[in-house]
Amino acid sequence: MFALGLVAGLTASAQTPSIVPPPIVHPAFPTGPGTPLGATIEALLADPAVSRAHWGIAVTTLDGVPLYGLDEGKLFRPASNNKLFTTTAAMALLGPDRTFETRLYGKLDEATGVVNGDLVLAGGGDANFGADNLPYVAPAQRAKDKVKPPALHDLEALADQLVAKGVKRVTGRIIGDDTLFPWEPYAEGWEADDLVWGYGAPVSALTISDNELRLTITPRKAIKPADGPADRAAIVELEQNGVPYYSVQSEVTTGEAHTPSLGVQVEHAPGSRVLRVYGELAEDARPDVEYIAIDDPAVYAAMALRGMLLERGIAVVGEARGEHRPVVDGRGFSSVLHAPGGQEEATFNAGPTGESCESLWPQEEVLASHTSATLAEDVIFTDKVSQNLHAELLLHHLGQHVSCGQGSTVGGARMVRAFLLHAGLDGDDFVFYDGSGLSTHDLVAPRATAQLLAYAAKQPWFSRWKPALPVGGEDGSLAARFADPPLKDHVFAKTGTLGESRALSGYLDGASGRQVIFSIVVDDHSPQSSADRVAMDKIVAAIAAAE
Repeated sequence: MFALGLVAGLTASAQTPSIVPPPIVHPAFPTGPGTPLGATIEALLADPAVSRAHWGIAVTTLDGVPLYGLDEGKLFRPASNNKLFTTTAAMALLGPDRTFETRLYGKLDEATGVVNGDLVLAGGGDANFGADNLPYVAPAQRAKDKVKPPALHDLEALADQLVAKGVKRVTGRIIGDDTLFPWEPYAEGWEADDLVWGYGAPVSALTISDNELRLTITPRKAIKPADGPADRAAIVELEQNGVPYYSVQSEVTTGEAHTPSLGVQVEHAPGSRVLRVYGELAEDARPDVEYIAIDDPAVYAAMALRGMLLERGIAVVGEARGEHRPVVDGRGFSSVLHAPGGQEEATFNAGPTGESCESLWPQEEVLASHTSATLAEDVIFTDKVSQNLHAELLLHHLGQHVSCGQGSTVGGARMVRAFLLHAGLDGDDFVFYDGSGLSTHDLVAPRATAQLLAYAAKQPWFSRWKPALPVGGEDGSLAARFADPPLKDHVFAKTGTLGESRALSGYLDGASGRQVIFSIVVDDHSPQSSADRVAMDKIVAAIAAAE
């Protein structure tokens, strides 16, 4: 009901064919060293280790009244603070209880148990399909003896449903279908060297096991044979769950004990199924564990399903393949994002429309299905651990909310923009090219983040969204920060790190017991240094002491 109420509000504010609002007059933020808080912050930022970076700070009451500012109206890279905007828009427009469905469909002859033609695995944008992420549990509360479900257990369950239906044979292929969203695996502004790793995994409506594989490199304990040199090749293991997707070209060697390791790198040429792993680990080094992106999750899922069916005695004549929907709009992202009109108004007038998108699948041919956990559960995991792929899928679902069959990155960005304008934010204070903050094109002013947090605190879904924020000294990306009183358990904030940019924004319990909102961002800090993070945490402590 709250999503419908927000839609009604958006409709009332959208009386013109444009989503560009009238100019906004911003309240003045107290700044400079004229207050004890300002003097403390100025002294902290005068440290030569951080003084050459660009800092932006906004502090407000829970109602949004400005308390302190430093370049709060300038634009900075938000990094993963972007997820604050994506997840609030998703809670408001899609609803905390929204679920997504993954389905198997085909033409089954029940009398013979034969699926005539292709068997299609259709992704519904479930970020947790085949994974074991939910519910999120804080590190200190995790059971040491917890038994994890088998790999790709959700896909196994679909295969078991086919067996229960009496399926004996598939005469066609196994199709991994991610056409619910257009095939836009990477957003604009993602760096090429991010794409091989799990945090840069491609976005697909058919996501499986977070679209990543575990790679473990273990140094080999040298045993010198009597008649030759010792084998110095490290042991490289890629866990593919029985799916022969990648082949590994290992060039990692083992160095002498008690010497610095040279590290390990992975190369993956676009379109190739070969991973080149190279580098060196010292003999006494710990194993290096990395997560490698699956470059075409739909194909991988189809291959995995085909293998599972064969294991269950179901004959499959055809091979596994993926099916994508190409992007057909040749306009630039920015021009589409800021184009007037569009389908947002019609969507707001009609109310939430996501459920009708299920008609994209032939209902009479659905043979098995899996329903996701709720959106609220996924948002908690997404913000706690800063999971990029999950945030991107939420953005695509927002694009799907605009129009069934669209689900594009820019469609989602337009919906986020419309939501933020409704929340009263200045349209010149932000621009988002993705949902996670991995794009170097994303920009936001600290006052906009603070304003969003003030808006969220007044919404009916806030009690289910705020628990997604990491808690200082307790969980998520703040488990190791603010670990001591008086800040432990009193900082509720989203982190962000991207190259030489860092951000921290959220809610803070002050010394007086009053809760305030803060947003701190820094661009262009010194590389290979954490001095900016140390200064950032000291600023948080200063804000808490002043309030």
